[in-house]
Amino acid sequence: MKRHTTFLIAAIGSMLIAVSASADGYLTAVGAGDDEIPVVVVSGTPHEMGFAFGRLMKDQVEGMLIPFLAAAKIADEERYGDANLDAAWKAVSPYIHERFIEELRGLGEGSGVGFDNVRRAHMIPVVSDYSCSGAALWGPATRNGTFYQFRNLDYTMNGGLQNFPAVVVYLPEDGIPHVNVTFAGYIGVNTGMNAKGITLTEMGDSPGREYPYDLDGAHFTTLFRDLLYDADDLDEAVEMIKSAKRIKKYHYIIGDGASGRAVKMLAHAPDLVIWKDNDATDEVAPNVKEGVVYNCEGRDPIGWAHLSKYYGRYDASAVIQLSAAVGGLGGNLLNVVYDGTNLELWVSYAHKRECAYQRAYVHIKMKDYLDMANPPEGAVVLPSN
Repeated sequence: MKRHTTFLIAAIGSMLIAVSASADGYLTAVGAGDDEIPVVVVSGTPHEMGFAFGRLMKDQVEGMLIPFLAAAKIADEERYGDANLDAAWKAVSPYIHERFIEELRGLGEGSGVGFDNVRRAHMIPVVSDYSCSGAALWGPATRNGTFYQFRNLDYTMNGGLQNFPAVVVYLPEDGIPHVNVTFAGYIGVNTGMNAKGITLTEMGDSPGREYPYDLDGAHFTTLFRDLLYDADDLDEAVEMIKSAKRIKKYHYIIGDGASGRAVKMLAHAPDLVIWKDNDATDEVAPNVKEGVVYNCEGRDPIGWAHLSKYYGRYDASAVIQLSAAVGGLGGNLLNVVYDGTNLELWVSYAHKRECAYQRAYVHIKMKDYLDMANPPEGAVVLPSN
């Protein structure tokens, strides 16, 4: 896989200054030109990984988080003001794993933006409403039985998140290696995959008219991170969701590339409905097929037409076409197609005001980044004491 590092000199800023904490990580990139995507690989304890992420993308983290907080406050001062974001943190933090909080602290230290700014930025999705699309396809639905899943993140472009892409590969001291397709300085998971082939898609269902939301529970972005850390298979992932005290209304698609299966969940807290493939009780029935679960948030007819046309012939290229076909015009920030069988992904970020579905999907092989001792040529390696 060809890697490009043209952005790295500008990206690092003060990287050559000796770091003040022990941390391991490096920064590289995939793609070229406007399609170039930073890839950050970090290892160690949660605090060390957060610190490494923050230090390696110091300029981008500051450039994304501080304006994002300011833009949100301008859009809705009551909802996104410090007091309300602090109240959200107070409500959800008892349900957040300590390792996540420690990583946030490390991120704040490594980037220099501070813990308060980092945690407040992570509360914006908690109090927001948004919608997305996704599907999983496997077995008879695909050309070679390969497991595929996609996730489209439909969210406002006004916050400028699309200007700060980041694919983060975590090699934790304790836990399963995983990849988070995210933005600079955001460690919550909107979508991701772990080395066991667990793949995650979310679609938001909580409308703005229901705000303020009951936040006494776990938000999906931290729950999903737990799944990537700890779930060895689909059954474990499902049990983790069942046992969590969840908030708000979502659809989830949880896939297992190793075993080639997935489920769709109607996760409207506190209720949870789970559908397997070809389920006559699925909300989209009778539009169901073996080896397929999907939810396209108002674009189900478009998705079903594509599924019907290409059923049995899906490969990565066709799944990319499906993802693009159901993209949300005007607010499609990020799209990812996963091959959970071979641990590969294709990633597209919006650029300026151009939606992700209109852009190239850049290929990434997760296995290329699972050995911290062998960073790719041209990578910027974090110095350590």
